[in-house]
Amino acid sequence: MSDPAAPVLDDLRSESEEVDRLVAELDDGSWSLPTPAAGWTVAHQIAHLAWTDTASLLAVTDEAAFADMAAKALAAPDSFVDEGAEAGAALPPDQLLAHWREGRERLHRALRSAPPGARFPWYGPPMSAPSMATARLMETWAHGQDIADALGVRREPTARLRHVAWIGVRARDYAYLVRGEQPPAAPFRVELTGPEGQLWTYGPEDADQRVTGPALDFCLLVTQRAHRADLDVRAEGPDAGRWLDIAQAFAGPAGPGRPPKGA
Repeated sequence: MSDPAAPVLDDLRSESEEVDRLVAELDDGSWSLPTPAAGWTVAHQIAHLAWTDTASLLAVTDEAAFADMAAKALAAPDSFVDEGAEAGAALPPDQLLAHWREGRERLHRALRSAPPGARFPWYGPPMSAPSMATARLMETWAHGQDIADALGVRREPTARLRHVAWIGVRARDYAYLVRGEQPPAAPFRVELTGPEGQLWTYGPEDADQRVTGPALDFCLLVTQRAHRADLDVRAEGPDAGRWLDIAQAFAGPAGPGRPPKGA
């Protein structure tokens, strides 16, 4: 029997390795470069990935320990993530890089060996191994984008973006609920053009409201790495338009997003 998590785990490894190549040869000073995330350096970005890998590993291997971590996060929702990133960013760069590499490999092995159908606790609904791997890939890609922007590097988009797009579409209702708004009852049609010209579609073809555009731009939008005004993502219908204003692919409080260029 094939492992349903295997394809996304392979893509997660590839995505992690791409981000690793961005930072592996940096001098110590470059780890302190500011990224587009306010107050976060390159080191903070890697530290956050390492911290979330640790949380994911606990969710898969030690539910009690994860419950303790989740309770602390619930008690300090506005500072808990930043505190984790600060602690990791304080490490010397070589130690931080080694810590991230070790943690993501341990998580990879744990997800590979997870029983079929198993579900693990998380800050939102429980997650299967494929869903957790998809969430890790989305976050790795998003924080890698911040690092690339800080370094002035342009990354070539890949077909791995389909995982980011998928979780962005799936999280549509969450984006409303986390803001105290009622999600639209009807599904949207989402049509995205992948990096090689392929069409990725989600939702019924005859939906009244639609979202269209390049997959890269949509992924930048739902991970809140760019403002809607700077992206070629289009909405047909007022509800679809509202979604593009608030979309987020990640769990947790409503993100502040990024200001438009030149603001």
